[in-house]
Amino acid sequence: MTTVILVVMCVVVGALELYAGKQSRDQANAFTRRIDELNDQVTKQNNVLVTVGEQLTAELSRVKQDVLPALDNRLRQNTGQVEELAGLVHQADDYLRTQAGRLHELEQQRITLAALRRKLGEVETSVRSVTRAGGETADGRVDAALGRLAELERGGEEILELQRALTRTLEDVEDVVAELLQFTEGELDDTVTAALTGRPRAHGGAVTATGRLWTRDEQLEDILCDIYERCVRASRLDVRFRTAEDANGSAPGSPERRRYFLGGHASEDLAGVFSALLISAGAGARSNGGLSGGEAKRGLARVEPGVPPGVEPVRAPEDEAALKALLRTLAECSGAVAQIGPLMAVRTRDELLCAVLTAAQSLELESDEVFWDPAAASVRLRRLPSHQLWDLTGWATAP
Repeated sequence: MTTVILVVMCVVVGALELYAGKQSRDQANAFTRRIDELNDQVTKQNNVLVTVGEQLTAELSRVKQDVLPALDNRLRQNTGQVEELAGLVHQADDYLRTQAGRLHELEQQRITLAALRRKLGEVETSVRSVTRAGGETADGRVDAALGRLAELERGGEEILELQRALTRTLEDVEDVVAELLQFTEGELDDTVTAALTGRPRAHGGAVTATGRLWTRDEQLEDILCDIYERCVRASRLDVRFRTAEDANGSAPGSPERRRYFLGGHASEDLAGVFSALLISAGAGARSNGGLSGGEAKRGLARVEPGVPPGVEPVRAPEDEAALKALLRTLAECSGAVAQIGPLMAVRTRDELLCAVLTAAQSLELESDEVFWDPAAASVRLRRLPSHQLWDLTGWATAP
């Protein structure tokens, strides 16, 4: 019996051991599965963390590259704006101080004006009392005083205008006297030199030709005068004396008629020189339809004595350039007359004519007083022989 009990107990113990082993294996398997599950979760979390870390790294890189520089620029701009605002605040502060000072000055002026108003009230009271005593007499005196003041004011303006006119007249007289003294001094020096040396007076020092200049355009008057005198000097002539008078008498501001007395070459020599200059300048458009090269040479030999036929005279290029400049300037005027000895240039509104006159023709035009009238002078020049007249209208407008 005891043995059976022992056997049963052994069986029971074995069964319990088997059950306990099975339970241990089941727990081990469950623990292993749990560990595997935890490993899987840790792996997934690790992957998530890696992805999040990469995103954070990219975000941080973008912030460093884009956001931080933009913030830096904005901070700098804001700093500049703050500085500008600070400057504006300082300016406003200065402006307020200035306005406060002006308000103080205005307050002082108000006080002064109040005192003046009181003083004027007292004066008005006194005037009224005087007016009541003899109102008509006082009003007459006041009107007379006001009229006298107005007359004095108008007289002062007239005196100022007269002073200006007198100043301009004195300046013109000074210029004329200076020219006259220079001319007289040259004549006296020439006379003394001729008397001491026993030789005749130099031909270049005497007046041998006359000149005239007038333009309707006051804006071009000074320019035209300067270019005219350059052309005179380029033609190897000297301005011995010059005069100027208003075209409309003594009316101020009217165009001046300028007369020149020139020396250096005789008029008959100047005729050939200017004819040759006009031909060599390319302004050979005559009134009869133009000249060919052979006709130009024959005309040159005809009008310039002493030059062999077929030989072109040699002359300095500044003569031609100065004459061209004068003619171009005349072409810009709406009306002008220029004369240098036998050379006569007339500009009307429609045409530009140039002629080389003889002595008799010059005297005839001067006696008929057409030198200062472009329209009348143009009509008279059209009557000259074709070899003396140049129609430069087309030449002047050509580029």
